[in-house]
Amino acid sequence: MNNKLKLMSLIPFFLLMVFVLPASAAYKFTNPRIVLPVRSKGSDADSRSYAVVFDAGSTGSRVHVFCFDQNFDLLPVGNDTEFEFFAQVKPGLSAYAKDPQAAANSLAPLLNEAEGVVPEEFSPKTPVRLGATAGLRLLEGDSAERILEAVRDLLSNGSLEYEADDVSILTGSQEGYYMWIAINYMVGNLGKPYSETAAVIDQGGGSVQMAYAISRENAEKAPAVADGEDPYVEKFLLRGAEYYVYVHSYLSYGLLASRAEILKVSRNSSNECVTTGYNGVYTYGGKEYKASSSPTGTSFKKCRTLVLKALKINAPCKYVNCTFGGVWNGGGGDGQNNFYVNSYFFTMSQVAGFVDANAYTATASAADFKKAAKRACETRFEDASSRFPNALEGDLPFLCMDFTYEYTLLVDGFGLHPQKKFSLEGQIKYKNSLMGAAWPLGSAIEAVSPSRASFLK
Repeated sequence: MNNKLKLMSLIPFFLLMVFVLPASAAYKFTNPRIVLPVRSKGSDADSRSYAVVFDAGSTGSRVHVFCFDQNFDLLPVGNDTEFEFFAQVKPGLSAYAKDPQAAANSLAPLLNEAEGVVPEEFSPKTPVRLGATAGLRLLEGDSAERILEAVRDLLSNGSLEYEADDVSILTGSQEGYYMWIAINYMVGNLGKPYSETAAVIDQGGGSVQMAYAISRENAEKAPAVADGEDPYVEKFLLRGAEYYVYVHSYLSYGLLASRAEILKVSRNSSNECVTTGYNGVYTYGGKEYKASSSPTGTSFKKCRTLVLKALKINAPCKYVNCTFGGVWNGGGGDGQNNFYVNSYFFTMSQVAGFVDANAYTATASAADFKKAAKRACETRFEDASSRFPNALEGDLPFLCMDFTYEYTLLVDGFGLHPQKKFSLEGQIKYKNSLMGAAWPLGSAIEAVSPSRASFLK
């Protein structure tokens, strides 16, 4: 073939790349969103900094208090062994959709406890933040904003450093990259090459996030997003290393929200994911969904078909590779070598019994969830509590559904090999102390970061 013919043969390839590569292939990164400096020599006990972070989740509200030294390493809070003060109340703010003042009042005991932990001389310069997650995101009308305004009034009358913009509904991306920073901070990865960092899949009740570090080359291929949408990639400067962190949050695909999505597929009819012998309703987000088992019984295979439809696995993909629902997958790479899988995944592993109920960490694979799913799908409702004694009563009708969903989400949604081992984390060991694997630590790091003032929104 002569050179002219060779060139002509490449034209279809170039045209394909024009349409397949994202429009922002020249995406430029400027200032890092969070700067966490390298450690300096020496220490000064008077250079401590505190941060108070409220996690307003879908099932409850929690407060976290952290203390950092001048090197941004955690110091004990309240005693000599705990590196985090933690307290919680239930229900979450979204339960007070019609009474914003009651929502704010529910946080008052947590605020009082946090203010009691922070030494008085540090209170005026201790930032306080509240990040609401999927529960408030799903409220209709102006209910969420009215609740946030009531919370702002509460915090503005407290003793801590308060900025109105620090009380907000977290974007899914914020929740994802805060978690990525928190876990990699606790296990000591920050400052290492991106290939040595941990990838994170974090599943709450309303949403699920995946975050992992990618190469600069992949970061520059990140698809453009519409105005007001979260970018796929954020740049960070942490312990002297630049990181480009891909993150995407899937609203309505947290464990509790996914039940509604799966029940929608059966269009108010019986559903092969609902535990055999159960006939009732499922309430989520203020709406009721028919939840009745199929006359032919629960089936793992048929349930998996429903889950795949709910995940929109076959949705059109405009990019080279997608996860599910037509979402760009970040391009893959060495940042996915080590996965940390958290929150409801950990809880469900204990319900299944392949992780001890008293464990705080474990190693597992998606295949373990598949095994649990098959076992649950073969169980009748009247036998479910005895076969799964760690399950809550309200979860018994949905065990087949939940385990099938966890397996399908990991394998078909996020592309993990069924046998790939990952770390399941309920808590993480930090300097001989256990800490919750949760996003508020990442938010606290941003709050005390030298770059914080540049990113107040």
